[in-house]
Amino acid sequence: MTDHTRRNVLRGAAAIAAAGGLVGAGARAAVAAPQAPTTHRFPFLEGAFAPVTEELTAFDLPVTGRVPHDLNGRYLRNGPNVLGLEDPRAHHWMLGDGMVHGVRLRGGRAEWYRNRWVRSSQVAKKLGEPYPGPVPPDDFPCNTHVIPYRGRVLTLQESGPLPYELDDELGTVGTYDFRGTLKGPLTAHTKFDLHAGELHAIAYYPTWDHVRHLVVDPAGRVSRTTKIPVADAPMIHDFALTEHHVVILDMPVTFDPAGAERGDIVPYVWNDRHPARVGVLPRKGGAVRWFEVDPVYYSHTLNAYEEGSEIVVDMTNFDAPFFVAGKGSGGPYGASTPRLDRWTIDLRHGRVRTRTLDDRPQEFPRVNEALVSRRHRYGYSAASAEMAQAYMTVDGNPPDRAFSNALIKQDLLRGTTQVHRLPRGAAASEAVFVPREHSTAEDDGYAIAYVHNPDRGASDLVILAAQDFTGEPVARIHLPGRVPLGFHGSWIPDA
Repeated sequence: MTDHTRRNVLRGAAAIAAAGGLVGAGARAAVAAPQAPTTHRFPFLEGAFAPVTEELTAFDLPVTGRVPHDLNGRYLRNGPNVLGLEDPRAHHWMLGDGMVHGVRLRGGRAEWYRNRWVRSSQVAKKLGEPYPGPVPPDDFPCNTHVIPYRGRVLTLQESGPLPYELDDELGTVGTYDFRGTLKGPLTAHTKFDLHAGELHAIAYYPTWDHVRHLVVDPAGRVSRTTKIPVADAPMIHDFALTEHHVVILDMPVTFDPAGAERGDIVPYVWNDRHPARVGVLPRKGGAVRWFEVDPVYYSHTLNAYEEGSEIVVDMTNFDAPFFVAGKGSGGPYGASTPRLDRWTIDLRHGRVRTRTLDDRPQEFPRVNEALVSRRHRYGYSAASAEMAQAYMTVDGNPPDRAFSNALIKQDLLRGTTQVHRLPRGAAASEAVFVPREHSTAEDDGYAIAYVHNPDRGASDLVILAAQDFTGEPVARIHLPGRVPLGFHGSWIPDA
């Protein structure tokens, strides 16, 4: 593989590493993307998506309402924020340089807000800063997720780049390889099983003939790697974990070598010849059982759990097919808006039942993190009108009234939904659940999210009481700038 092709492979891998992973256009057995209309608009660089140009630091943030005294920690969220863009036609939203936005809460106060680019070698060069040490392979400013892990803060990307570690004030420490034990890619969507003390990942790479299940043990080392043979080098952006199983979602989004040779920004395609299937791998080792399903484009799993001989997986799905830039806008094209679905894998009878739990447009589903791999009742997701419209084709956009801005709470036991509605122009990012101190009730806590405030032209950190979800926010923390629509975040409590 030439260096030129190698660079394009990595660009494609980085692009699919965010917000659901994406597919490109043009390859044998691939569905061609719609022809782009003549347009000079790039919605993923405008409005709520527009990148910010400065790193800000502000202290003693103004608050409407009261910050709960039991919220002591930092809320961090990652996302693409392109730096030094010269030609928007050569850019893709998912290729933006990672930027982490953070708010520090303590003792009923919002102590500070910071936003910082992840200092990869590329970002350091753009900023005119030195990069300490040798440049790691597949280097990229991780833009998809930011998680706490055993006293560290890690930014994540999939399909190549090492995680970057941040310090307490969002400065970049350097890459992190789990004490020298991570050999190759990780994922943007790790799953931490609190009960076992294990971190799990499904890793993929464009030139592999397999994907890998990785287990990081309680000592912080990659203790087990299982190679799972797959055809066509599929993109596997997310997965699910239960108490005894790993659920692998192998959908028809596959690497396109010809596209990489051409220099396509995202050399991945919707491949009709690649069967859609779900794999179940025993966590303790053994063979994968595969179950065929109708093709969809899954974006994110909410959670999964076991119920007798069945595995229940809740996740957000798009109708097939799904394209990276169907209108030449620098972002994805979906055949539909994403909805919340449930897939039930019947291990006894060898089949998968699927049904829609909520068909309203929604993305970025989250659960109480203490219940990852165990049975959950509640889930939280975000509906953003501007994101839904940007994902659609120009000719396919429904009227504006079809979309709204909201945060959504699902009661999956009762089959009911609570919607916290937001004003027009108040684009909502992912909502993360934070438990109340010393409480064991699943929804006793807060849902927190960055929300654009159109009256100020800046963002607020909105804190909702999860058990009074439709009520007035407990607090709105007013930030000094915008937080563009991005991807995933975490609450990092004080130790």
